[in-house]
Amino acid sequence: MNTSPLNFSRRDALQSMSAGFGFMAFAGLSTMAAHAAQKYQNPLAPKQPHFKPRAKRIIFCCMRGGPSHVDTFDYKPALAKNNGKSASGFGNRKLMVSPWKFPKRGKSGLEISELYPHLAKHADKMCLLNSMYGDIPNHPQCFVQLHTGSFQFVRPSLGSWLLYGLGTENQNLPGFVTLNPPSRVGGAQNYGSAFLPAIYQGTRIGNLGQSLKDIRLPNLGNDRLDAAAQRRQLDYIQSLNRDLKSRNEDSAQIDGVIESYELAFRMQSALPEVMSLKGEKQSTLEAYGIGGGGTDNFGRQCLLARRMVESGVRFVEISHANWDQHKGLRARLGANCKATDQPMAALLADLEERGLLEDTLVMWGGEFGRTPHAKQQDGRDHNATGFSYWLAGGGVKGGMRYGATDEHGIKAVENRMHFHDLHATLLHLLGLDHEKLTYRYAGRDFRLTDVHGNVAKEILS
Repeated sequence: MNTSPLNFSRRDALQSMSAGFGFMAFAGLSTMAAHAAQKYQNPLAPKQPHFKPRAKRIIFCCMRGGPSHVDTFDYKPALAKNNGKSASGFGNRKLMVSPWKFPKRGKSGLEISELYPHLAKHADKMCLLNSMYGDIPNHPQCFVQLHTGSFQFVRPSLGSWLLYGLGTENQNLPGFVTLNPPSRVGGAQNYGSAFLPAIYQGTRIGNLGQSLKDIRLPNLGNDRLDAAAQRRQLDYIQSLNRDLKSRNEDSAQIDGVIESYELAFRMQSALPEVMSLKGEKQSTLEAYGIGGGGTDNFGRQCLLARRMVESGVRFVEISHANWDQHKGLRARLGANCKATDQPMAALLADLEERGLLEDTLVMWGGEFGRTPHAKQQDGRDHNATGFSYWLAGGGVKGGMRYGATDEHGIKAVENRMHFHDLHATLLHLLGLDHEKLTYRYAGRDFRLTDVHGNVAKEILS
């Protein structure tokens, strides 16, 4: 696994150098450091997209475990009509009606479950993708496919591809941050850079289920050296790194080391400031549900996501679990929706108020959906053949429903949208042609969508 810039900086650069080199050496090599720095090109510098983008950044609200689409965003009146009847082709399984109503919302009349009373107020901003599908109904494989486009091989994540293609607008912060990601179901592979240079991997903060309230970021401070002394150390070691880079044709790993050191040095002051909520108004904290028990942790993630994209972070993923409701659907799905509803609604409202929503794409979804039929009473099983996502802001049409599953919500049948198609569409919204965003590795050009992917142009505003 690639080393995090947070850990890389102090352990490998700052502390070890102070033990092995004297400050006299730094002064003697200042000319060499300056010369090497002139030739260096920052791999995270902002890059021109292929064409004019509709969005500049993405916030992904990742619901690990597979949210039930037929209970949230895919209204199926036929389930009520056929409740208790056998599901054709599924043995003795019985169709189960959703326990929740689907009122029409906003001017658009989108039918959204009563589980989302706050989020439903933003129906006219939302584009419901009701025809998503994946390749395999197992959590680890489908979760990795969602993030990387492949469940068979180690590939760069979506966030890494975006960072590689566009760079970042804030050189003092990571361009790709994942808050509270799961340690299982793919682990670091979901935010890793694979064969892309290591500098494009995501920076992990926290773990799934961990409270962000009292999180402490390791290795951000140096108790022995002030900033000036650290800078002198860093100039010396970077001169050696850049000299090594000049003598190596394949220098991607060296680029990663160089920028990791630099980013870690700058992050010492920038990241704690972004992570602190002390400057936020009490009304803002309350709007996100912070301090509100069940909504507190996800509310913090949503607010931090807003603060990060406002500060120039390109891709932020926030996570919530567990949506794997084989039983206890009424209680557990209800609790999950309650924990995420108010924070996500506040995020959309906050982004809009600050003028950020028009070029910030907000996305919601998990690795798959749930079956409309049940093996156990009050439960639904894995379903990768048809499920729902939603998008808002960032150049997509609001108040619309794209695609459809069959009458019971089992399979996507209209405008079917595979993860490859979703990825192609996301890249397009950020001004990137998914067929042109490639990286040469092992003798061939790789891309996020492999040899697949179609842009859903109907949803573009």
